[in-house]
Amino acid sequence: SDGSIRLHQMTSEYPVMQWNDSTNGQPVIALQWALTRPAVFFVLDASSNIYIWDLLENDLLPVAKQTIPSENVVTMTLLGEPEKTNGLLGIALAKESGQIDIQYVKKKWALP
Repeated sequence: SDGSIRLHQMTSEYPVMQWNDSTNGQPVIALQWALTRPAVFFVLDASSNIYIWDLLENDLLPVAKQTIPSENVVTMTLLGEPEKTNGLLGIALAKESGQIDIQYVKKKWALP
């Protein structure tokens, strides 16, 4: 609820990494690991911002931020086929009106 993100290892109750205020204090609505690239995850905050984290490129800050204009996004999920190496990765965004928007991710964050 405060915008912090914690990375845990299954064998410990304490986080391996913690990023405080990673969304400028906005609650995290959804977080999902990329299906095609294990070091990348996506975060959606309550202000309809999507943050892309690539831990191999920068483990302190997100590598990109995209604001979804015009309408609140209530949830997201990632689309892709991890067994394929074509680098296709999409984000399905569910908006407050019930509309679904699908966007493709740049290959640099999708390729294995």
